[in-house]
Amino acid sequence: MKSRSTRPPTESPRKGRGATFNLQGRYERWGREDSDDGWPQEDQRPALPTTIIPHEAKSILTYNRSPDIPFDRSINPYQGCEHGCPYCYSRPTHAYWDMSPGLDFETRIIAKTNAAELLRRELSAPSYRPDVISIGASTDPYQPAERELNITRRVVEVLADCEHPFTVITKNALIERDIDLLAPMAEKNLVRAFVSVTNLDNQLARRIEPRATAPLRRIEAIERLAAAGIPVGVMVAPVIPFLTDSFMEEVLERARAAGAVMAGYVLLRLPNEVAPLFRDWLAQHYPHKAQHVMSLVQQMRGGKDYQSGFGMRQRGQGNFAALTERRFRLACQRLGFNAELPPMDVARFRPPRPAADHQLDLL
Repeated sequence: MKSRSTRPPTESPRKGRGATFNLQGRYERWGREDSDDGWPQEDQRPALPTTIIPHEAKSILTYNRSPDIPFDRSINPYQGCEHGCPYCYSRPTHAYWDMSPGLDFETRIIAKTNAAELLRRELSAPSYRPDVISIGASTDPYQPAERELNITRRVVEVLADCEHPFTVITKNALIERDIDLLAPMAEKNLVRAFVSVTNLDNQLARRIEPRATAPLRRIEAIERLAAAGIPVGVMVAPVIPFLTDSFMEEVLERARAAGAVMAGYVLLRLPNEVAPLFRDWLAQHYPHKAQHVMSLVQQMRGGKDYQSGFGMRQRGQGNFAALTERRFRLACQRLGFNAELPPMDVARFRPPRPAADHQLDLL
């Protein structure tokens, strides 16, 4: 098998996309390599459309035992994400579908169309014991496809129906659409929402999160969620040294003013195929900063692009990691973030009724 070569130096990034090329996934059986036939290279490439791939999943709840993750179960209605963030640590999952973690990840979106039905079945199991579910821990549940498909909304409807607690994280203002479901659950201490904001520079945001909601619009979403009585937090994630880290305090200040009561951060993570994709993105968009950014990344990762050990992967090590942690902690103390909140109520949970019972409600 021939390995796929890297993107040719003359090829420019695709408009509206984050990854600059399709890196070969580590499980692909076939590869491609670039060749030069002597003809002048002209960029006549069509825009890359998004393809939605309907998928009938076999299960919807994913369990983990990671000691550095504050939940043990999650739901991801979509695989792949059209937001196109080149730093996304979930990109390598597309390799399991025999697709590239590069452009395929953001243009070929797998939609779990039976997510709500599966959730109803799994929550109805006699052996199920309730605990907080995280929605969107891997890919964004409110990415553009959700506007038409409503998979996430149907999942939330199931959770609301059986009063099951959950958290949700997004960088898309589309979450406001579901305030009618989230607000009544918030009154019962059954939901918390988090909005991810990495920076406040629209030009940078268009390059690094090309199809996500603009940063200040995300702050507005925080305000609208808070105004509806929904406990809302801000995630400064990821923090990218020498590129987005300077925005940390201002993001926290604006989010707090908008009504956020919780805050968190995660340092840049570059597992598997994400590292070469991010390096190429840096070279394309910020060539004068690329070397310094990656030097700081490696200082935080023991001289490597990434370390996957528990605890280490979220916070890193070294001087820059320690400084980031101190800056974040002091800003949160000054702004009054992360005051202790009561645990979400798992005692209200009742197994969902079979679908047939809902049909009888209509009669």
